[in-house]
Amino acid sequence: MKSKLQGFDYANMFVLILISIVCVYPLWNIFAVSLSDGIYAAASKVYLVPKGFNVETYKYVLNNPRLGVADGLLNSFLYTVVGTLVAVIMTFITAYPLSKKRLAGRKLIMLVFMFTFIFEAGIIPNYIVYHGVGLVNSFWVMVIPGAINTFLLIIMRSFLDALPEELEESAHIDGANDLQIMWRIYFPLTRPAIATVCVFYSVSIWNQFLIPAIYLQKQSLKPITLVLYNLIISAGKDGTSLESINVNGVQLLPQNLQAAAVFLAVAPILIVYPFAQKYFTKGMLIGSVKG
Repeated sequence: MKSKLQGFDYANMFVLILISIVCVYPLWNIFAVSLSDGIYAAASKVYLVPKGFNVETYKYVLNNPRLGVADGLLNSFLYTVVGTLVAVIMTFITAYPLSKKRLAGRKLIMLVFMFTFIFEAGIIPNYIVYHGVGLVNSFWVMVIPGAINTFLLIIMRSFLDALPEELEESAHIDGANDLQIMWRIYFPLTRPAIATVCVFYSVSIWNQFLIPAIYLQKQSLKPITLVLYNLIISAGKDGTSLESINVNGVQLLPQNLQAAAVFLAVAPILIVYPFAQKYFTKGMLIGSVKG
């Protein structure tokens, strides 16, 4: 019986390793192409290891204002940082009172949130509203509309529900008011949930495409997702087409430049996620396991 279980574990391990390779290989191949000479990339000779190693591709992509990659990365960074900060604070201060049984009508309030989560007004009504409040071609269109996600609100509220009520009672005895209890006691204790919510919000804002495509027409406000769309999907329509060039004896082809731009767009999220991973798993399990 024990040998059968070990064999099953080895089979699971093999399947997981295979799935990991399938998931990681495309990104690693893009990274290798971005660091290779265009001659090898054009001949499809680059797989896992860069050939004709160089960093000229990244220098060209980041230092060429016509492509807008550097500006797009900066815009996406600002949208993500500000949007995540606002969203986490708004989600927490909304979830905290909803986790208290003494709040009158809290079930009705959650039903309202669930209704907006299931049903959406649509693009045209949203555009009319956003235009009316001045969010079109505004930095804040990437921050305010998505400040509270109902799914993440439920995660945060479930975490707060699991905390013992005795914490609040003892704090009241010590003379603390509701705001002090919320920020000085409950907020530090919600780090796993906050990390989980931060990851979701940051990834969502960083990868956002539809909202900036509709509401951000100014070139100076476009995030990296729109820049990639202009460089790869609709190359040449707005003057951002890629051409083969020779820089310091290195041949740079469009596929090299596209690979570099794609990797630059993915790398920030890949760097941030491992730091929040230890909290992420725990935060996702909140509410599913009690005790």
